[in-house]
Amino acid sequence: MTLPRQRGLTEQAADAAIDTACRLLRLPSIRNEFNEIADRAIKDQMTYRGFLAELLMTECDDRARRRSERRIKAAGFPREKSLRAFDFDANPNIDAATVHTLASCEWIKKSQPLCLIGDSGTGKSHMLIALGTEAAMKGYRVRYTLATKLVNELVEAADEKQLNKTIARYGRVDLLCIDELGYMELDRRGAELLFQVLTEREEKNSVAIASNESFGGWTKTFTDPRLCAAIVDRLTFNGTSIETGTDSYRLASARARAEHAEAS
Repeated sequence: MTLPRQRGLTEQAADAAIDTACRLLRLPSIRNEFNEIADRAIKDQMTYRGFLAELLMTECDDRARRRSERRIKAAGFPREKSLRAFDFDANPNIDAATVHTLASCEWIKKSQPLCLIGDSGTGKSHMLIALGTEAAMKGYRVRYTLATKLVNELVEAADEKQLNKTIARYGRVDLLCIDELGYMELDRRGAELLFQVLTEREEKNSVAIASNESFGGWTKTFTDPRLCAAIVDRLTFNGTSIETGTDSYRLASARARAEHAEAS
C-alpha cells in the first residue's frame, strides 16, 4: 500500500495519515501517544528533531517494556516477586549489598551458579524469583521450574525418546532457576537425568537453585554419594552461595499478626 503524498493536509487528514502509517509500520506506541506528544511539543516549543526523537524513543521504550514482559511470562514464574518487596530487615542473615550486586546479573553474564540455602519461610523462593525477574528485565532468557517437576519432565522425555531435545531446550536459556531442590528424595535415574541438565549448562549458562537442605544434607536427595558430590561441584564452582538461615519470616509474620489481633 502506498500512502498519498501531498502538502497542505488538514489536521484531520494528517491524523488519519499518521494513524495509517503507524499501522503499516507497526508502530503502536507512536500511534497511541502521538497526539499527546505533539501537544507537548507545541507547548514546549520542541524543534522538529526533538519532536522526532521523542516519538522514536517512546516506541523504543515501549518495545523494550513489552520484550521484558514477554521474557518474564516465558520464564514461568508462579507469582510476582521483586527485590524491592523483600524485607532485608526481617532476615539479617541475608546481606542486601550482595543481593543487589547479584541483581546486576554480572554472574549470569559469566555463566556462574547461585545457591540459596535455608529453611522454609526464609525468603529463598522470593529471592530466586526476584533475581530471575531482574535477569529477564535485563534481556536474559530465564526459565523457572520446581526440581521435582523438572525431573518428572526429564523422565517422561527419556521414555518418549525426547531426552536430548528436552535437555537442549533447558540448555539454551541463560538462567535456569530450580526451586525446592532437596524437598524430596530422587531415585538414581531422576538424579542422573538432572545431572545431565547441569552438565549441559556447566560454565556455559547459569543455574540458580533454592534448597531447604545444606550441601551436607543433599545425600538425602541424591542417594549416590559420588553423584551427589558431582552435582554439588557443578552448582558451587565459581558460584555464590547465600544462607538464608533457619528462622521462618512467614511464621514470624503470622505470629505477629496473631498477637496483634489478640491484643486488639
